[in-house]
Amino acid sequence: MDKPISMSVKDFLIRTLAIKMLTSEKTLDAVINHQFQSANEAMHLHKSVEISGFGKFFFNDKKAAKRMEKLISKKEAYEKILANPDITDQKKAYANIVLDNTIKDIVALKPRITYED
Repeated sequence: MDKPISMSVKDFLIRTLAIKMLTSEKTLDAVINHQFQSANEAMHLHKSVEISGFGKFFFNDKKAAKRMEKLISKKEAYEKILANPDITDQKKAYANIVLDNTIKDIVALKPRITYED
């Protein structure tokens, strides 16, 4: 069975498992969400998670620090763009969206980075 283009991988997985296991999609959705939430919590606590059959995944502090530097540079660049009084409303709206998303990424990444002194 091929996954339809319009369906997400998660939805396809849930639908396929529901048919094979004769279980409701709602129950499988709850189980899958719980598993991903648990893996995410383990990643936050231990900076690694091992998924049987897929391997062990590590949070790389050096890559995260580089990513943080890029995000801060991007934030500063878009703040500079927004400070320009000559930009169009369309460019201003786009810059605000990008800036908001960049700030969200910074906020999400910041507590996960351990800084070395």
